[in-house]
Amino acid sequence: MDFQWMAWTTPTAVFFLVIAAILVAMTLAEIRFPTAERRGFLPMPTTRGDRLFLSLMLAAFIHLGFVALSDAQSLAVPLGISIFAGALMMRFG
Repeated sequence: MDFQWMAWTTPTAVFFLVIAAILVAMTLAEIRFPTAERRGFLPMPTTRGDRLFLSLMLAAFIHLGFVALSDAQSLAVPLGISIFAGALMMRFG
């Protein structure tokens, strides 16, 4: 894949493709199984899309905190934490 025209790296392109795939999957899930607001451990009623947005924001903050507080080169640890936190948010949030 040649992304030189936009100065993108392959990991950046993969990131945006994954986000696009998640949005398509969530749209299809919403069409097939309409969601209703529900209350979980969050202090407000949320829909499936709200929880997705909050989990993406949480993942960003986890990664930023890891980069700020650690000198590790690999982002595997915050990725694992983000996936676990996102799954919890989507299920119980």
